[in-house]
Amino acid sequence: MLKLNDDQRRLFAEAVRQAAANSKSSQLDDIYSRFEQERVARAPTCDRSGRCCRFEAYGHRLFVSALEVARFVQQEQGSGDPDWDGTGCPFQAANLCTVHAARPFGCRAYFCDPSSTVWQQDQYERLHREIRELHDKLGVPYLYVEWREALAALQILPKAAVARRSLPVLP
Repeated sequence: MLKLNDDQRRLFAEAVRQAAANSKSSQLDDIYSRFEQERVARAPTCDRSGRCCRFEAYGHRLFVSALEVARFVQQEQGSGDPDWDGTGCPFQAANLCTVHAARPFGCRAYFCDPSSTVWQQDQYERLHREIRELHDKLGVPYLYVEWREALAALQILPKAAVARRSLPVLP
């Protein structure tokens, strides 16, 4: 979902809180670790330009599941950039991710390396299917929402940005 209504926001926030309270949500780390091994073997190029975090400028969005956000909450309480303008990721600073260790799966699996496009799509689809199955296994409602909507539902966006926040339209 690109935009959550008030009921969806409450449902998502409750699902994340319940999952974050469950220590078994760390099973997501197993999926992340397996992907990391595959990433090391494939070695896609990352030029650390930060383009992947500037969603509107680079023509994409980041979507996350409730379990991914729960794991993020368990691992990271970063406040984000207080001057964030509502575009891109609020956790990007000087073209780098300030929550790198806790980033969601979509961030882990995305590379601007054109030679890895098919590989990363295949990995994402395969392992995201496992993430979805893990939701069922742990009894966490599977809700798949835009990253900034997820952060807003949990009220963990920079406070100044929340007041002026709206999702810009992709070109």
